[in-house]
This record gives sequence, C-alpha cells and structure tokens, in this order.
Amino acid sequence: MPWALPLRWSPWGRPGVKALVTAGVFVTTLWNLRFFLNPSKGSGEDSKHREPLMILVWEWPSKQVPNVSSRDVCRELYGITGCQLTTERQLLHQADVVVFFHSRLQPGRDRLPKERLPGQNWVWVSLESPSNTRALAEWNQTFNWVMTYRQDSDIFIPYGKLVPNRSATVNIPPKTNLVSWVVSNYHRTQKRAEVYKNLSRYLHVNIYGKANKKPLCKDCLLPTISKSKFYLAFENSIHRDYITEKLWRNSLLAGTVPVVLGPPRANYEQFVPADSFIHVNDFGSLEELATFLKTMNSSHYRQFFAWQRRFSVKLYTDWRERICTICMAYPRLPHGRLYPDLQSWFNS
Repeated sequence: MPWALPLRWSPWGRPGVKALVTAGVFVTTLWNLRFFLNPSKGSGEDSKHREPLMILVWEWPSKQVPNVSSRDVCRELYGITGCQLTTERQLLHQADVVVFFHSRLQPGRDRLPKERLPGQNWVWVSLESPSNTRALAEWNQTFNWVMTYRQDSDIFIPYGKLVPNRSATVNIPPKTNLVSWVVSNYHRTQKRAEVYKNLSRYLHVNIYGKANKKPLCKDCLLPTISKSKFYLAFENSIHRDYITEKLWRNSLLAGTVPVVLGPPRANYEQFVPADSFIHVNDFGSLEELATFLKTMNSSHYRQFFAWQRRFSVKLYTDWRERICTICMAYPRLPHGRLYPDLQSWFNS
C-alpha cells in the first residue's frame, strides 16, 4: 500500500499543532463550564431572577386574609427560601409574579393592574373543574402561567398526595357501618346523583352534609366517616386529574376505602396505588358493585390499606403553601408566553 503513511508518523508529534489543540480543548471546557455553573444565563428572563422573588397575590381567595407581608412565611412554614409573599398592591412594580384567583376575577378588566412590568409574569389560579368555571374567554392573552390541579399546569397544585414513610404499619379504624357519603351541593343533573340513586337501591348509604341537612363540624368530619368501611368519593364533575379532597381527606386520611367516581381508573393510578380504591367503572352494574361491597371478607378488606406501609397522606389546605411553590417552579417556567385561549386549554 504505497499511499499509506508511515506507522510512526502522527500529527500530534508536531509541537505547534499539539499546543493549538490543547488550547482549543481548554477554551471549549471553560465555555461549557460557564453554562454548567450558571445555567440561567442561557434563558433570557431567568438571568434577571433576583432574590428574594416577590409574589404579589392580587386578591386573597378567602375573606380571611393572613398576614404574609411582614414575615418570611415560605421559609418559616415550608422551608422554601428566597421567596417573599405580599398582598400589598402598592408593591406591584416590585413584584416578579402576580397571582390572580379565578374566583376573585370580576367581569371586565377594570380591577386588574393597568400595566404589566417587563419580565413580570401573571398567574391564573383555580382548583375548580371546567364544569364549575365560567367566563374564561374574557381572559385570553392575559396570563403567562396557569396554576391548577391539572398535572400539565405550569404550577401543579393537587388537593393531596401520598408521601413516603417508614411506619410499615396499617391502621384501620373500628367500623360500625358499611358506606357513607358527605355531600353539600347535590343536583339531580350530576352524574354522582344518578349513580347514588341507583346504588342506594341495593345498599344503605349513610349521608351527611348540607344536602341531607346533617352538616358535620370540622372536627366531627373524619371521626364520623372513619366508622364506615367504604366512602363514596364521588366528584361533582368528571374531568382529567380532577381528584379532590373526597379521595385524599374523606377517604384515605379518614381510614376508609374510597369508592370513586371521576376520571378513568388509569388517571387515579397516577396518584394512588391501584389496590387502594374501588372504581365505579370496575363493575358491569351498580348491583354488582353493591354485592361486592356487602360480601367482602375482612382479609380482602385489609388489602386495600397496604399503601399505609409505604405512604402517608399529605393534604394541601393552606394557600400560602401553594403560592410558595411558585418560587420552587420559577427557574424552569417559560417566560414571555401568554395563553391565547385559556378556555380551550382548560377544557381540553
């Protein structure tokens, strides 16, 4: 092979070339290290993130407004640093993020800020389902981020979740009745009303709440529900990811087995183990469901509580905690984007 180079020849043998290549590698390494040590520089708005991040709640969702402006609530209560909450509107021009609850939005834009600072992001917040949310079309091209129970929200705020624990114990409260249900807003047009009506033909359901003129006080709720073997965790409307306190508090935390009516079983299994609940759709008829509940033996019943050996229930009930999570999500959120059609997104 006359065209082959001698085996002992190598371009690395030339001092000038070797030094040039070494210098190139060194410069490339420094350039990559720059982004590794300071990744926010690559994303425009993120580089402007200053600490503490100021979150302005334009109007608190409840009548009782907590004092969040005079203390470091996020750090003191939830261990989230670099996050300042405020409800003082005069700080609008200092706020990095402004939070708007849909329940407080009024028709017309006169109650919104007149201007938005460059780099300031507005968040639309709601824990209601699309069936119970009105007048969304008015807010097109208004909000940068959405904060809801939906997993695909910019800031995901579930009603609850399971957190790992090491107790390895199962605690099942004593039972004195079969099925209970707490319901405040009962409408015959709801799917849950139809299901209850047909299910009650085959078994007795203990009903509490305003709808049955048997309201339970805050401290009475869980002790009362815990006496039932099963709880009807029926959502008021059926939408993706819409899994409320009916599952987390009234069922799992109370120590009952939830019989759920809501999104498909596969959706529930994204939140809780498959063997921790009973889905209405698992049965060909409500008569079959009733028979299943009435004839379940104690060994089978205990299997529904196996999740307690690995998990505990964490409820999200404090809006301060939910709002503080915005600071944790902030570095990864897209900046400068507006939702063109909020209603289409929420109904999808």
